[in-house]
Amino acid sequence: MDKTGYIEIKIEGSKGNLVLKPDNYDIRDIISILENAENLLFPTDKKERPTISYKIEEGSVRHIFKTSIQYIIGFNAVIGQVSQLQNIDFLDLATSKAFENIQLIASNKDYTFTIKTSIEKSNEIRIDNTTQLLRTEAVWVDAELYFYGKITNAGGKNKANLHILTEEGSITIATPISFFETLEENIVHKRVYGIRAVGKQHLETGEIDKASLKFIELINYEPNYDEKYLNNLIEKASNKWSTIKDKDAWLKEIKGSYDA
Repeated sequence: MDKTGYIEIKIEGSKGNLVLKPDNYDIRDIISILENAENLLFPTDKKERPTISYKIEEGSVRHIFKTSIQYIIGFNAVIGQVSQLQNIDFLDLATSKAFENIQLIASNKDYTFTIKTSIEKSNEIRIDNTTQLLRTEAVWVDAELYFYGKITNAGGKNKANLHILTEEGSITIATPISFFETLEENIVHKRVYGIRAVGKQHLETGEIDKASLKFIELINYEPNYDEKYLNNLIEKASNKWSTIKDKDAWLKEIKGSYDA
């Protein structure tokens, strides 16, 4: 089997009175397709992903993205499922957003997209102004979230934000400029902080829409436990337990018994 394969995103339509083709296809439209194609193939591990080569061909407009065959095989399964269900809520966030972006382009510009792979008897999906590949808003809810780690970058002239490096990776949080104006010390690359934020979270998977995160407050994080306080709690608990003769029976009574 070949070690590489490709996905093809074909776009049919017109620009005014002209049939759409590479010569009249704008560079901004190309950039949009490039970004969405990367998210379709590699929604998470972009730093470790293999090379994606690209070419544009005639036939209206045909975008060809070539990369490792194992990812093409995986994506072939994805488009088969999306085509069958006509739903994108089950996908991870980056992939579902990419499909939704393509759907919005198709609806707004009256284009028809056909997406398939180089796999023999490839699955295929058609997206046009009659399809509705949009995320269900009810699945994404506002949530209060906490992130802990070191601040790696802070500020910005127009769109200020904080970058915090957590155990799960770097998180960018939109932050009002007024917060930075009140800081009395540099917080970048200092100790571990906590950040309280709000953002969209998937009700079923718990996935966080990182692009939606907004700052609420900075938390002074103290990871060290208070040994004296902990020992005091243990002592109090020990005294309580000492008055109970049959501890197993007491636990059973507290838990209750449920017959199957």
